[in-house]
Amino acid sequence: MKSILIFVGVLIVVLVLFFFIFIYSGVYNVSALDHHTAFVRWIMSTTMENSVKHHAKNIEVPALTDSTMILAGFDHYRHMCIGCHGGPGIAQSKIANGLYPHPPKLVETADQWTPAELFWITKEGVKMTGMPAWGPNAPDANLWEIVAFLQKLPSLTFEDIQTMEKQMAAHSSESHGSE
Repeated sequence: MKSILIFVGVLIVVLVLFFFIFIYSGVYNVSALDHHTAFVRWIMSTTMENSVKHHAKNIEVPALTDSTMILAGFDHYRHMCIGCHGGPGIAQSKIANGLYPHPPKLVETADQWTPAELFWITKEGVKMTGMPAWGPNAPDANLWEIVAFLQKLPSLTFEDIQTMEKQMAAHSSESHGSE
């Protein structure tokens, strides 16, 4: 039994030394152009998905079906999100193309998350992905508006986006005309 404990102790010391030598060697390429191995990608995505689910589980979701709320969410989305995440018929920006991991096309993936999870991601951000935490800069009401829009996004077309743009322009001109 004593020899097993000594072996385990030596093995732990060797692994810790290897870990520090690896970290300080600089051999791991952190370039966004050099993608992770499948194992590292699995670790990171599984950790992120489970963390989001864990932290979002007690968030109370308000009603998200009001058309005014969805339109306001579209307005926030086009100013805060569309560059990285794109939209129906709208390509992701050049900045998004240089990020790794590549930002998801929410038109394809938003429906894979619950509203509470989308809210948590939007508010808290995600470390080492380029996804900012919007919570310090936007009130929760605005973030829920984005989530309301995201609930509709997978079913929208480019024509729907153009219609929403026209609605925003009309609303803006009405607001400026009444001042």
